[in-house]
Amino acid sequence: MNRNEILSSLRENPKVSVLIVGAGINGIGTFRDLALNGVDVLLVERGDFCSGASAASSHMAHGGIRYLENGEFRLVREAVQERNRMIKNAPHIVKPLATTIPIFSRFSGMLNAPLKFLGLLDKPSERGSLIIKLGLMLYDAYAGSSQVVPRHQFLSRAASLKKWDKLNPAIVNTAVYYDGLISHPEKLALELILDAEAENPNARALNYVSLVSGGKNAVLLRDELNDAVYEVHPQLVINASGAWIDFTNYGLGLSTKYIGGTKGSHLVLKHPELRALIGENEFFFENKDGRIVLIFPLFDCVLVGTSDIKINHPDEAACTEEEVDYFLEMIGRVFPTIQVAREQIVFRFTGVRPLANNAAKSSGQLSRDHSIEALSGEWTNLTYPVYALVGGKWTSFRAFAEQVTDKALSFLNLERKKNTRDLAIGGGRGFAVQTDEQARQLDGLAAWTGLSKDRLQVLYQRYGSRVEALASFMALAGDAPLASLPEYTKREIIFLAQHEKIIHLDDLILRRTLLAMLGRVDRAALVELADVLGEALGWNGDQTAAEVERTLRLLADRHGVKL
Repeated sequence: MNRNEILSSLRENPKVSVLIVGAGINGIGTFRDLALNGVDVLLVERGDFCSGASAASSHMAHGGIRYLENGEFRLVREAVQERNRMIKNAPHIVKPLATTIPIFSRFSGMLNAPLKFLGLLDKPSERGSLIIKLGLMLYDAYAGSSQVVPRHQFLSRAASLKKWDKLNPAIVNTAVYYDGLISHPEKLALELILDAEAENPNARALNYVSLVSGGKNAVLLRDELNDAVYEVHPQLVINASGAWIDFTNYGLGLSTKYIGGTKGSHLVLKHPELRALIGENEFFFENKDGRIVLIFPLFDCVLVGTSDIKINHPDEAACTEEEVDYFLEMIGRVFPTIQVAREQIVFRFTGVRPLANNAAKSSGQLSRDHSIEALSGEWTNLTYPVYALVGGKWTSFRAFAEQVTDKALSFLNLERKKNTRDLAIGGGRGFAVQTDEQARQLDGLAAWTGLSKDRLQVLYQRYGSRVEALASFMALAGDAPLASLPEYTKREIIFLAQHEKIIHLDDLILRRTLLAMLGRVDRAALVELADVLGEALGWNGDQTAAEVERTLRLLADRHGVKL
C-alpha cells in the first residue's frame, strides 16, 4: 500500500495489534521482526525514517572494545556476534573494516578497570600496549571460531611508521583489529522496512506522522503533511522514539525520566591527502583528554568524530564550533604534520544517544546497553501497555528487536514463527561477495537490460541485489545522466521516488543517497533533483521551488552547508 492507502485504511479500521512510535533503527528492527511473525503492526515517525540519532552514527558495526573497561562483557559479546551477523546478512552495506589503534605507552591504564568498578575514576588514563593487548584477545575470543573478520595483530613502531609514514613518531606500537563499516546506515534501515512490508501486508510504515496524545484506549496521530488527525486503537504501544522517549511518554500521559542522553557530533572532510594516508583503515584512539575518537574512511571522504556531551533536550542538539575546533585539533594527535582547514569540512552532523539515565561520573561511563521498560496497570490509566526501548546501538539492533518482539508476542499470546539471526536484508539477498560471481551476475543483467557493465557495477555496489529491479526499471524507457550529478540518472531518481517512500527533497539527498554527506550537491544539483522528484511525485512548480528552499535552509542550519 502507498501512503494514502495506509492512511485511508486507518480511517476505516483504527484497530492495530502493535503501534510503534519512532522509526530509528530500534523501532524499525522491531517492526521487521513483528512483521515477519505475522503481527499487524503500524510504525510511525514524525520525520523521515532513520532521521534522528540513527542517522548520526559513526558508520561502525562494532562490538565496543572500550566497554570492556566498564565491565560490560555481556554487551560486548552480544555486539561482536551481531557485528558478524550484519556483515553476513547485509554484505552490500556492511563490510569488514581494519581498525588501527596508535599506542603511545606500554603499561599505562592498568588500574583503569579496577578503579572504575570501585567508582573511584572520573576520567580515564591512557591505555598502554599491555591493556590493549588483553582487551583485543578477549574481543577476538567473543567472535568464537567465526572467520567473518581476521583476528587482531600488533605492529612494531618501525613497521607502523613504514606503513603510515606521517603517523606520530611518538608511538610505541599500533594494534590492528577488525570491526565493520556500515557504508550507508539509512539505506539499511529503509531496506528493513521494505522487507517487512513485502513479507506482511498488515505491516505498515508511515513517515511524517507524529503522536499527538494518548487516551485510555486510543492514540491520536497527526499527518505532518496536512495536519489531518487519525485515531488508532492499539493493543500494545512500543515507544521507540530514542532520545525523545520521555517526551513521547508524556504525550501518552505518563511521567518518566528514562533517558540521560549524550550528544555525538561528527565532521565529514574532503581532504585527499588524509584520505590517501589512512587508506581503508579506521584510526581509533584516545585524544589527550581521554576521549575515544576516530578518523574513518567514508568513500572518498574522511569522517571524524565523535563527541560525548550530556544534553537535556534532543531538539537542541547541534555540532558547535567548539566541537569543530576539537575535531580538527585531535587529528594532530595521530598525524601531526597533516593540516586541516574549516574549508575542507563538507558536512557536519550530530545526534543524541538514547542512553539510560543513571549516575555515571562521566558521559563515557554511561552504558550503551539496552532495556525494555514496561508501563502498564492501573496507574497508567491506559488499557494498552507501553514498552519503552531505552538505550541500544546500531550494531545490536537485531538482538534488541528480537527481545522486544519476544516480549510483544508473549503479550499477544502468539508464537514466534521466524527469527532474523541468519536472514539476509534487502540487497544482501543473493549478493555476491566474490568478484568472479559478481561478474557473472552482471554479465547476465547487462545482456537482459542493455545497460553497460560499468554502470551496473556502480549500481550493484550502491544497491546490492536490488539492482535487478532497478536496472529493469531504468531499461524500460529512455534514460540519461543528470547534468549536475552524472553518477546518477533520471530513471534511477524516479525509481527511488516511487519505491523508497520519499516525501521531501532532503529525504533523497540525506538518507536515500549520501550526496549531501559526501559534499556532492550544490544549488544546481538541488534544483535538478527537485525537478525530477517533482515529476515523479506530482509536485507543482511552487512545491518544487519550496522544496529547494526548504532543503537549502536545512543544510545550512543543521549541517553547516551553505550553497
